[in-house]
Amino acid sequence: MRVLIAGSGGLIGTALAVRLRTSGHDVLRLVRREARAADERGWDPPSARIDEGAFTGVDAVVNLCGAPLLPGRWSAMRKQVLLDSRVEPTEVLAEAVAEHGVGVLVNGSAVGYYGNAGSTVVDETSPAGQGFLAELCTAWESATAPATAAGTRVVSVRTGLVLSRKGGLMDLLRPLFKLALGARLGDGRQFMSWISLDDQVGALVHALTHDDLAGPVNLTGPAPVSNTEFTRALGRAVHRPAPWWAPGIALKLALGQAAEEMALFGQRAVPRELERAGYTFRHETLESALAAAT
Repeated sequence: MRVLIAGSGGLIGTALAVRLRTSGHDVLRLVRREARAADERGWDPPSARIDEGAFTGVDAVVNLCGAPLLPGRWSAMRKQVLLDSRVEPTEVLAEAVAEHGVGVLVNGSAVGYYGNAGSTVVDETSPAGQGFLAELCTAWESATAPATAAGTRVVSVRTGLVLSRKGGLMDLLRPLFKLALGARLGDGRQFMSWISLDDQVGALVHALTHDDLAGPVNLTGPAPVSNTEFTRALGRAVHRPAPWWAPGIALKLALGQAAEEMALFGQRAVPRELERAGYTFRHETLESALAAAT
């Protein structure tokens, strides 16, 4: 396949490009500047500009665009940035995919779609929850509508917390836990839907290459855990105690709504569609994923 990736410079996009090339696929990268390498194509989402010929021979598009959700408070201005950085590129790519007859669009989303689901198990058939992240993910997924209307197979990948040896969440948590500063967040009962980077990339490739996957697909490990369980497991993985507690009120005072939705809300999301489509996880347990990430 020839796969065009938007957002290829991040943790997931970089690893996906390597995996696809290793498997014999041709990878092109959309960059928000003038193209400088043979595998680059320039684009500017705000002006809906994409280099001529960027879609020549392209079989599939992967869209991983989106400004980081943290750090910092979610002011009204920041929320607009987070929304625009996801919805605007998706609209541009969905229109281009429809225009050029591309067969597959794998588009980013997140388990934040389900809001604060408590201990209820949620899968791809569950409704959207409440809160900013749920609204963000709903708008993000809806922006793919032009591609769906044109007959493209669209997969909205609702990603959980990606665990990696380099980059992402673990770059924040690993140093704290190695200093024995790991802490349970709030009451610790909120569920964390995690996935290893290996399985995140493997699942994206599976979505690209399996025609029976379409619509929302949870990219999470098969066994989500509570924050208390996650804290204990990460402490064991780095051979340090994790006895501390970060009160929810303190987190909300520091980061406001961002802390509430990112740290205190939880989703017990399971990958029913991935498993139905025959994906085999490399890391089925949190302990296995943390061993690979620490």
